[in-house]
Amino acid sequence: MAEAATHSAGQADPHEHRKAVRKLWLLRVAMAVGVIALVWLGWYLLVGRNHVSTDNAYVNAEMAQVTPLVAGQAIEVRVKDTQAVRKGDVLVVLDPTNSQIALAQAEADLASARRRFREAKATSGALSAQVQAGSADIERARAQLSSAQADLAKANIDLQRRQALAGSGAVSGEELTTARRGQAAAAAAVTQAQAMVAQAQAARTAAQGQYTASEALVAGSSEDTDPAVLAAKARVEAARLDVQRAIIRAPIDGIVTRRQVQLGQRVAQGAPVMTIVPVNSLYVEANFKERQLEQVRVGMPAEVTADIYGGSVVYHGRVAGIAGGTGASMALIPAQNATGNWIKVVQRLPVRIELDPRELAAHPLRVGLSTEVDIDLRDK
Repeated sequence: MAEAATHSAGQADPHEHRKAVRKLWLLRVAMAVGVIALVWLGWYLLVGRNHVSTDNAYVNAEMAQVTPLVAGQAIEVRVKDTQAVRKGDVLVVLDPTNSQIALAQAEADLASARRRFREAKATSGALSAQVQAGSADIERARAQLSSAQADLAKANIDLQRRQALAGSGAVSGEELTTARRGQAAAAAAVTQAQAMVAQAQAARTAAQGQYTASEALVAGSSEDTDPAVLAAKARVEAARLDVQRAIIRAPIDGIVTRRQVQLGQRVAQGAPVMTIVPVNSLYVEANFKERQLEQVRVGMPAEVTADIYGGSVVYHGRVAGIAGGTGASMALIPAQNATGNWIKVVQRLPVRIELDPRELAAHPLRVGLSTEVDIDLRDK
C-alpha cells in the first residue's frame, strides 16, 4: 500500500510542476503585456497623440515646362538631360531668319508711317494757305462784282436818258441802240462777277474742308505720338521680341529632364521641349487619412525622412497648406457613389510640407522619391 501511494505521488508531482511552470510563464507574459501596455499608454499620452504620420508621401516640385514662344528650327541645343542650369542660361537657339525679316519689314513700316505724318503736316499747312488765298479771291471777286454793278447802274441811267430824249429826236436811233447794248453788256458783266464770287466761295469751302480733314489727322499729335506711328512702333517691338525669343533661356534654376528637342528639329509654338526641376525648392506631398487631419494646421512643424537616405537623414519643414479636395475627387474620372453600391473608403487628403532649403542642399532629393512624414501637433 505504501509503495502504491509513493508511486501515485510521483506521478502527480510532474503534473503539478508543469502547471506551476505554465502559471509562472503566463504570469510573466501577462506582466510583460501589462508593462508594454503601460509603456505604450505612456508613449501615447506623452508623444503619440501629439503626432500624426504617414508613409504615403512623395517628393514633388513646381516644375517649369520650357515651351518656345515662336516656331522655328532648332539650330543649337546646348543642354542635355540631368544637366544643372541657372536661370537665364541659353537652352535652345532657333533659326531667327524669319523673325529678322519681319523686324526689317516692321521698321520699314515705321519709317513710312513717320513720312506720312510729315506729309500730312505739310499738306495741312498748304491747305491753310489755300484757305487764305481763297478768302482773297472772294474779296477780289466781290470787288469786281461791285465795279460791274456800278457800270450797270451807269449804263441804266444812260439808257434811260436816251430813251427819254428819243421821242424828241434829240437822240438818234443808233445812239439809243449803243446805249442798250452797253446796258446789256454791263448786266452780263454783273452776272459774270456774281458767278466768280460764288466760284471763289466754293473753292474756299472745299479748301476749308480739306484743311479741316488734314488738321484732324495731325491735331494734338507729334510725330512720335501719332496713332499710325505708335502702331508701327508696336509692330517693331513685337518683331524685335520675336527675334529675342528665338533664344530660349532657362526660366528657373534646376535640373533638365525630359528633353524632347533635337538639333535640326522644327518646333511649334507652345510645344514643350524640356522640363526643368527646381531641386533647391522641392516640397513633400503627404497623403494623410481624413481622420488624421482634425488637428493639423498650417505652420505646424514636420519631420521628413526619405527612403533614399533612410532614417539617418531627417528633414525639418512646416505644413504649407492642405489641398482643397481629396485625390479621388480630383481624379480625371471622379468616383460616382450614387448607384447604391457604395462602400465607404477612407479618403486621403494631400498636405504640402515645405522643407528647409539648407537641408535640401546638403542632402539633395528628386521628384517622386518616397518619404515618411511626421507632423507635431503640439505647436498650435
